[in-house]
Formats: sequence, C-alpha cells, structure tokens
Amino acid sequence: MNKPTLADLKAFKAVAEHQSFRRAADLMGVSRSSLSHTLRTLERRLGTRLLHRTTRSVSLTESGERLLLRLGPLLGELDTLLEEASSLEGKITGRLRINASEAAIRLLLTRVVPRFLTLYEDVELDLVAEGRLVDIVEEGFDAGIRLREGVPKDMIAVPVGGELRFLAVASPGYLQGKPMPEKPDELALHQCIRQRLPSGKRYRWEFQQHGQEVLVDVSGAITLDSSQLMVEAAVAGLGIAYVPEPYAHAYLSDETLVTVLEDWCPYISGLYLYYPNNRHVPPNLRAFIDLLRE
Repeated sequence: MNKPTLADLKAFKAVAEHQSFRRAADLMGVSRSSLSHTLRTLERRLGTRLLHRTTRSVSLTESGERLLLRLGPLLGELDTLLEEASSLEGKITGRLRINASEAAIRLLLTRVVPRFLTLYEDVELDLVAEGRLVDIVEEGFDAGIRLREGVPKDMIAVPVGGELRFLAVASPGYLQGKPMPEKPDELALHQCIRQRLPSGKRYRWEFQQHGQEVLVDVSGAITLDSSQLMVEAAVAGLGIAYVPEPYAHAYLSDETLVTVLEDWCPYISGLYLYYPNNRHVPPNLRAFIDLLRE
C-alpha cells in the first residue's frame, strides 16, 4: 500500500470536520475538484471508502469515523510539535484568522496590527469583518472578537480596549428648531435612524440611568445595517443615530455631531477576543493576545 501524505490526511480531516467539500476547499485555498481528487486518491491508497457523497451532503463511513477519531489528536499533536520547534528558534509564523465586527477590526488596525506586523513579519493576518455571529471553530477561525454578551460561554475571553458605550448623536442642523429629548420616550417626537441586526430583527435602543433600564423601539423613515452608515446619515441631518462611540468620535470632536440623552448612555463591557478553551493556543495567537494585553 502506498502510504498517504500528510497533505492527504489534512485534506480528509478538513472535509470530515466540515462535512462539506466547498467549505473545506475554501479554508484550504484549493479548488473543490482538486480536493475531491485528493480524497479519492486517499481512499484508493487505503483500500476503503471514507466518505459517503451525494449532490447535497458529505458524511463519514464507519472507516472514516474510525480514522478521524485517531487522526485528529495525532495531527493536533504534530502541529503543536512543529509550532514549538519554530518558537524555540524565536520565529513565529503561520496564518492567524480572526472573525470580528467591523468596529473591532477598525480598532485592531489602529492600535494593534501595525505593531504586531512589525514584530512578527512572518505572520499572515486574515481579518474577516462580519456582522453576524459565527461558530469560529466550525468556520476555521483561530479567534473571534465581539462584545462580551456575544462571546460563547465555553470560550476563553480576553478584554480588548476597555469599556465601551453607545451614544445617541445628531447634527446641530437636524436639532435646530426641534425639542431636545430629555428622556428616551421623547425620541418618539424625532426621526430616528434605525438599525437592522444581522438576525434580521430591528435593534431596540438601550438606555440606563440610576439603575433604570429603558428599551425603545424608535420610529424613523430610515433603517440601516451598518453603524458607519448610520453615523453618515446623522451627519447628513437625517435624524438621530445610536452607535458605538468610536464611530462618532471624530464627528463629535469637530462638533459635526452632538450627543443626545448622554446621561442615559452608560458604559458597558467592551470588546473581547475569544478562542476555544480545549485547544492548544498557537504561538501566533499567543503573541497577538500578549500584545493586546499590553
């Protein structure tokens, strides 16, 4: 029997774990046809079928399940040994994939990424901005960054950038001649720029003062799904927007925008980087986390 290569075994593991040739091929950076050929060659070499294939699904045969059960830990240990060997030479390499909100990636690009790439020039950063929450393990990411409430409970979480708050903002031109809201329910007298969440639901604005929490399903003629676009709509005088403070900071500094109901906008737990607690942490992710903590 011709022994399979390491690349053959890693290809099988990717398809088996994701149960999808398309997803595995995308993560590995190869074509689906090439990956399918690799798996058929592996099955011929082993003399057994590993996968059940249909036009819509991929599943493991009994032989495939047995192979994956033993292969996963072995490949994981091999990766660990290779990473440790590389680290002993003081060289941190490889690709680091992070899934995060657009706001989080903006923060990384200004505060962390430039220094990280200077220190670790052999690391390739793959940063994916996505509004929806994803399963970072299933999607092949090393880590994710979300607000604390969006971090799965079984993950290890590291704070990024301290506390955060959402602010209601509007242009002076929009507010001219209109009553300034003193309480959240007075937003009903205004045009508000509403937000559509990735789930499809409309976001209800959250306010708090002296322990009193208020949720407001505001009214308005415009609904957007991007905080940046909401800020730009507010700058254009189209109404009041409710956005994370970093998006509005520059416009507040030059008074293009002003705050509304600021006393009702408390600080909350900010962004957190998170990763699985049952996996070896690769050196490039460990280096990234160390830099975040600095």
